[in-house]
Amino acid sequence: MTIHDFRLLKGCRSSAAWVVTRFGIIVVLLICTLLPMPAWAAVEGEAQFVFNTFGFLVWGALVMWMGAGFTMLEVGSVRTKNASVICLKNIGLYSIAGLTYYLIGFNIMYVGVEPGGWFGSLELLYSTTADEVVLLGGRETTAAAVVKSGHSAMSYWFFQMVFVATTASIVSDALAERVKLWFFFVFIAVLTSVVYPVVGAWAWGGGWLAELGFKDFASSTVVHSTGGWAALAGATMIGPRSGKFRADGSVKPTPPSNVPIVTLGVFILWMGWFGFNGGSHLALSGAFDAVAVSNIFSNINLAAAAGVMAALSLSRLVLGRVDLLAGLNGALAGLVAITAAPDIVQHHWAIVIGAIAGMICLLSMKGLEMIKIDDVVGAVPVHLCTGIWGTLAVCIAAGGSLFAQIIGILAIGAFVFGSSMLLWFVIDRTWGLRVSKDVEVIGQDVGNLGIEAYPEFVIMPEEN
Repeated sequence: MTIHDFRLLKGCRSSAAWVVTRFGIIVVLLICTLLPMPAWAAVEGEAQFVFNTFGFLVWGALVMWMGAGFTMLEVGSVRTKNASVICLKNIGLYSIAGLTYYLIGFNIMYVGVEPGGWFGSLELLYSTTADEVVLLGGRETTAAAVVKSGHSAMSYWFFQMVFVATTASIVSDALAERVKLWFFFVFIAVLTSVVYPVVGAWAWGGGWLAELGFKDFASSTVVHSTGGWAALAGATMIGPRSGKFRADGSVKPTPPSNVPIVTLGVFILWMGWFGFNGGSHLALSGAFDAVAVSNIFSNINLAAAAGVMAALSLSRLVLGRVDLLAGLNGALAGLVAITAAPDIVQHHWAIVIGAIAGMICLLSMKGLEMIKIDDVVGAVPVHLCTGIWGTLAVCIAAGGSLFAQIIGILAIGAFVFGSSMLLWFVIDRTWGLRVSKDVEVIGQDVGNLGIEAYPEFVIMPEEN
């Protein structure tokens, strides 16, 4: 056979394949046209179980990644002499939150909470269900019972655990550069094992606030205000950094040591928030869920963007300049505020809520300085003040009860602030809450860890 004959044969085969392929496509299209189309329905059964479980794991991983955002935000905001301790604090608090929420926190928050009750089970440990254990052992007779639950037990635990770690991160931000590391960890252990779970049981576990009609879709109050109240109590108890407020009443500027890192932290947090709020829909198994989560994502983005622009616009009036840090905190403020009702359908309300949050945050930061409370990163204005606003905004945009929202804000505020102040007081009187004067001057990196975050640079002690 010549090369010419081979090419002719190849061409014939290609032509035949082309005809068969096109004919097959036509047949399939005809069948699809003639057969009745099924009505759109949600994914059901085992597929629904898989979709929901996978959703919790991915959303939870996004929220876990917010820990990196909080770390970058805090590291860039403090002076370089304390950067290593901030890194250790953040990975430490995440680890503590995971352990305590597994040991008892999840049970208090969700297991056995009576309708209208105050907290759930005090039993230790939370684990894979009995049916899931049997299924993993190779006996598929329990598959139907496992699928009926809608998602795997530990996927839901993981998603809820990363929320409590976020609450702990908020406290770290406010007390940077002056709190003793291990006794800060003691506070975090109590916060994540008892205080936060009790608040969660009230609002999300079917407790008395839920029965009252309190609405907090993804935690403007349960996570953010709780962290904000605990941070405010700690900042009040420990006092400002040395030299922050001068004798004449003026404020010593303490600009961030690394503005690009702070900006990176905000972008990471913004990204993580999609999992934070999108996952709080708690399902991803049908057209309804897909549309709802899409709306949530869009509202998150709109609120954060509006918070940036509102804070930047107001910063010239309040600070006398267009301030980058005001804009960055404005983004976080918008994210916190929309978190109470990100599922609203009228998207323009997200812009309004976010813009007002950005302005509230900036004014709150200025107000804290006036009353001599030193919040290094602006955690209280961002998470507490705008969290309160977002919780109230539910009444405007999402049909919430003003009475229930106010009661929820006041009850959670009183419980968290009161218990936090008591715990901070006990720690301070027992072991001492604040690092020594010498450690504060040279920095906790060298004073406590014997390591510098930036060893190439020569760290000069500051004059107080």
